[in-house]
Amino acid sequence: MLTILDKYILKKYLTTFAVMLGLFAPIGIVIDVSEKINKMIENKIPFSEILVYYFNFTIYFTNLLFPIFLFLSVIWFTSKLANDTEIIAILSSGISFTRFLRPFLIGASIVSVFILLMGFFVVPKASEGFNNFRYTYLRGDGKEAMRGHDTDVFRQISNDEYIYVNSFDVVSKTAYNFTYEKFTKDKLAYKISATRIQWNPKTKNYTMYDYVKRTVGGLDDKLEKVDKKDAKFNFDLEDLAPVVYIAETLNLGKLNQFIDKEKKRGSSNINVYLVVLYKKYSIPVSAFILTIIAVAVSSMKRRGGMGLSLAIGIAVAFSFVFFDKIFGTLAEKSTFPPLLAVWFPNIVFGILAIFLLRNAKR
Repeated sequence: MLTILDKYILKKYLTTFAVMLGLFAPIGIVIDVSEKINKMIENKIPFSEILVYYFNFTIYFTNLLFPIFLFLSVIWFTSKLANDTEIIAILSSGISFTRFLRPFLIGASIVSVFILLMGFFVVPKASEGFNNFRYTYLRGDGKEAMRGHDTDVFRQISNDEYIYVNSFDVVSKTAYNFTYEKFTKDKLAYKISATRIQWNPKTKNYTMYDYVKRTVGGLDDKLEKVDKKDAKFNFDLEDLAPVVYIAETLNLGKLNQFIDKEKKRGSSNINVYLVVLYKKYSIPVSAFILTIIAVAVSSMKRRGGMGLSLAIGIAVAFSFVFFDKIFGTLAEKSTFPPLLAVWFPNIVFGILAIFLLRNAKR
């Protein structure tokens, strides 16, 4: 059962967090508009698409900076409680600091569940709209950059099928220096090669140019050559070069399926996809860690008032985001384990939270 004190603190926790989001989201939109207004006018982007973009931007922006907003909101109202000597009165009445912390943790649980569900189902759709708009309208090489600049792509498309292309053209849907290998019981059955292969959207098949098929025989090989040949394969040509932000646009179920598929194919970007997956779980957990740190830092009445507590809060919040970005990038660009990279900020700040909480209790 929640007491009057629990309801009072919980109400302040949730309302302050909501107000913080309501204040900073418009500021983010104004800054973004000021940076991109010239491009929008130059490209004559329809107003309806701009409205949809900023709806997606709001979701994407608040999810990205969620730790900062939560931390500052807890720092703000807890410092106010301390400056008004409300915390001294609460603790003097015989309530322990651990009991005082309970409504904060309840609030963190509510926010964590909300962020978790948003990350699973809402944020991916917003991320897709946000990134599609940026790459389509706001970048000069958007269509090409959307799919990266990977060359020499090798994929395993099934247990016994492998494909390779040297490069991929997004606009013409054409891959160059194509090779397809089919194995039977770990032995090469046949190999197909072509100087280029083009996807035909209408007929849902491929056209290969300078087609060569070599079938491996017991005594000799069979060779087939034609200038042009149509065929169907068990892969989509665009699978060779998915959009660079594909993992961000998939809900939880599709993301897990996509990662399993990419692992079997030996994708070089698998760490990027795993970082996205692990962050869906690590960010909600950070709500508890940051809440404990914020309460421990701001529950004491300081000579500098709320200003000092906010300064400490901003420094800690940006340090958390800095660690999160650094280790996330490290996992994406190196062999550093993605799971450790994503959870490292929570581990470090979790230890800090325990230390600060023990001091606050004293």
